[in-house]
Amino acid sequence: MLSLKEKDRPIVRKLLCAGCCVRCVLRFCCVGTSSAYRRSYQDLHKELLAFISEENSPQSHDASGEEKSSEAPPNKRMRIDEDSVTAAQTDSDICPVCLGVLQDFCDPSFAEQVSDAVKKQQYEFDSLVLTVSLPAQLSVREHSCWLHVKKEVREKSMCLGKDDVIQVKDAFKWAVQGKIGQELGAAVVANSPCEVSISFIHPETEEDCHFLYVAVFLSVSQSVFTRMAVVKALEKISEEKFSRHYPCPPKKANTRCTALDTTCLHTSVFIAGRYNKFSRELPQTPWVIDGERRMDGSVEELIAAPLLSSFRADGFNFSSSGREDVDVRTLGNGRPFAVELLNPHRAKFNRAEIKQLQETINQSSDKIRVRDLQIVTRDATSRMKEGEEEKTKTYSALIWTQKAIESPDLEFLANIKDLRIAQKTPLRVLHRRPLAVRQRLVHSMTTIYLDKHHFTLKLYIKEFVHGDFGRTKPNLCDLMKTDADILELDVESVDIDWPPAIPD
Repeated sequence: MLSLKEKDRPIVRKLLCAGCCVRCVLRFCCVGTSSAYRRSYQDLHKELLAFISEENSPQSHDASGEEKSSEAPPNKRMRIDEDSVTAAQTDSDICPVCLGVLQDFCDPSFAEQVSDAVKKQQYEFDSLVLTVSLPAQLSVREHSCWLHVKKEVREKSMCLGKDDVIQVKDAFKWAVQGKIGQELGAAVVANSPCEVSISFIHPETEEDCHFLYVAVFLSVSQSVFTRMAVVKALEKISEEKFSRHYPCPPKKANTRCTALDTTCLHTSVFIAGRYNKFSRELPQTPWVIDGERRMDGSVEELIAAPLLSSFRADGFNFSSSGREDVDVRTLGNGRPFAVELLNPHRAKFNRAEIKQLQETINQSSDKIRVRDLQIVTRDATSRMKEGEEEKTKTYSALIWTQKAIESPDLEFLANIKDLRIAQKTPLRVLHRRPLAVRQRLVHSMTTIYLDKHHFTLKLYIKEFVHGDFGRTKPNLCDLMKTDADILELDVESVDIDWPPAIPD
């Protein structure tokens, strides 16, 4: 039984006579029981007609079957022409308020249609959130019907707040989400990484909103009427002004809403790890200059390709703790990185599957190797960027000097500690970074003498060696009083304690 009271009887009659569907009647009677909206349209219609046909007596019954007494003298029988109500609103008529959303679209057949559309997209999930997008003009029609009902309840010294009316979205979800969840074998919850979206449009009534921008904003410049813009306009317009421009109740439409294709979207999954790069002919990201790709392959593509395939994602975003030049190797424990996988159709992997995925990446190329691969949260990836300011890196460089040197010529370098240098934006990255002078700190240097023109140097800043045409000062050329340059460079460590190491 419906939880309708005696006070709802005139509202039900008024709404049915206006052609409203039975679920909209329940909404304006503030029926908040979700099970009521899941009942068949025919059953609800039959019960509402029976409800408004009942006699008022000293001991009348509401629709829930509860006995109600009144000290007032008994009213005469409420005579209502059931034929006029039935003629005003039948199963085949289109509700002027919801424009059919709460009629045919609440049937189990539509829930099955939505479920089939989701299944075809081959997502894997155990829960979902159902979102509904309605035409903006439904807000105008809702407001019109509320004013229509408000007049009735005001005459009976009652009050009906607009916020008390059950929203169309809520009523629709109550009607279909249980069936959709059952068909998909997933719980329909308020928050889930998997979102199933149902959208409706109604081209016939798109101009319903236009009067608001003349009446409220004195302008017709608005070309797109968003729901929020309409809601704000309705908050500003007076009841009297609204009624002058728009009929109450709203006029009937000739067509129902149209449901667009059901769409699914899964929130991003984040994969983190560390990579080693062993090639001096491999850029970190695709190397494109003037619209032309210069080299085949990249670190991010070698890592992302197996991830995209396994997670069945639509795309990815790659980020790392710094980057090395194409001719620089990254050794040691590797460089931290994170991959955001966009709209993955599969999101859950156990530890063994992630380990196997790591092996797949490592076996795909001898140019890179990945370790500590793991699924992390979006918030956790910020730790990598936070570490940018405090991280230290160690480079190992093979140095050539123009002047012949001996081993003792290098000893003074080991004694230099915490050398502060000023570095203008390097020429090699000036095309993608703003011009600025940045303060750098060389914590320490160690050297290994090789021959009269070569030695290895472990340090922090690449341009420190050759000076970058005087853009980095002081530099190794100044300190050794000879021209010097780097022949080969390796990154030996990137000291950020992220992501957590995974034992083999």
